[in-house]
Amino acid sequence: MCGRFTQYRTAIEYLEALRYDKPIESGIDPEPIGRYNVPPRSRVLVFFETASGLRMAKLPWDYQPWWAKGKRQPAINARVETAATSKFFRDVWRTGRTLVGADGWYEWVKDPVDPKKKQPYYIRLKSGEPMWFAALGQFRREDRTEEQEGDGFVIITGDSDQGMVDIHDRRPVVLPPDLAREWMEPGISLERAEELVRDLALPVEAFEWYPVDRAVGNVKSEGAQLIEQIDDPSL
Repeated sequence: MCGRFTQYRTAIEYLEALRYDKPIESGIDPEPIGRYNVPPRSRVLVFFETASGLRMAKLPWDYQPWWAKGKRQPAINARVETAATSKFFRDVWRTGRTLVGADGWYEWVKDPVDPKKKQPYYIRLKSGEPMWFAALGQFRREDRTEEQEGDGFVIITGDSDQGMVDIHDRRPVVLPPDLAREWMEPGISLERAEELVRDLALPVEAFEWYPVDRAVGNVKSEGAQLIEQIDDPSL
């Protein structure tokens, strides 16, 4: 996963797609989020569950444990193959399972002759519905009301297969609504959490992809035109 996605609907639209029926602690902003080019390090709306209900927060899209500062760069993604056992993600695997509501993501195909030449593609569900990225993060729970240094999240990624591997060899782990709700549950066993993301994510057949304008490569570019299909891709 190259590190760009979209989050342009309203929070309530994501929650409706999740079919969440428990109490919601956070207030819900009725305005569309309107982000068509979400880059790493920016703040992103995430969803997580506490013992008393669902919360939403805007967290930086990067994370590193306190002991890694100065030794390793913050991560934006966690490999599903090692997330459960990695020392880097050990604490947030236990306490920081969260969801990112998204509408799709971008990948870039490199020209085999000239690697500097790249064509972006947009990937979304064939149904056109919102999707749920499985994520891990450090964020406030019941015993903490203010954000603290080090709060942030990473998106869990897995291998691509079939036709999608031609676009990129990695992709976000996208969970169907029922399993996305289960992923957030504070009481879920660590073994079950690992099973959800390793074995039960949506298959490649659930997605479609098409070329889009290279303007998305500029982090300053925004707007719905970024996800429109183009007729003359360079690759």
